[in-house]
Amino acid sequence: MEKNARRSESAARQQRQEAREQLITAMLEGRTFQQVSTGSPVPLKRAMAYRLLRAVHTKGEIALQDGRHGHPSKLRGAVRMLLEERCRQDPRIPSAILQAELYERFDLSVSISQINRVRAALGFSNRSAGQNQEKKRT
Repeated sequence: MEKNARRSESAARQQRQEAREQLITAMLEGRTFQQVSTGSPVPLKRAMAYRLLRAVHTKGEIALQDGRHGHPSKLRGAVRMLLEERCRQDPRIPSAILQAELYERFDLSVSISQINRVRAALGFSNRSAGQNQEKKRT
């Protein structure tokens, strides 16, 4: 069931991406933001639209690609519940194990540092009490 939810999120992301490309293409053809944004299924603010337009002028079509990954928004819903549940069961579980479980169960790639940030926010740490990180002095 989690993989189906993941696929539907992916389809929605693809639809937003296509609608954003259509909006920017229309602006490249000379239409104003107000003209192209009325009735657009993508909620895009004016400033962001013009920022994308400028990026397309300088970088080309690659600027339209949404290359984000590893953001906290990935760890919501069932994914976050699994992470929280596993940390409650075994607070010392290595983050690499959690990373593998998230990939296996949800087909979701998450960095270990992101997992550690969420663990810290939830109050779970896999460090021992005497393992404090100190700054290196030069």
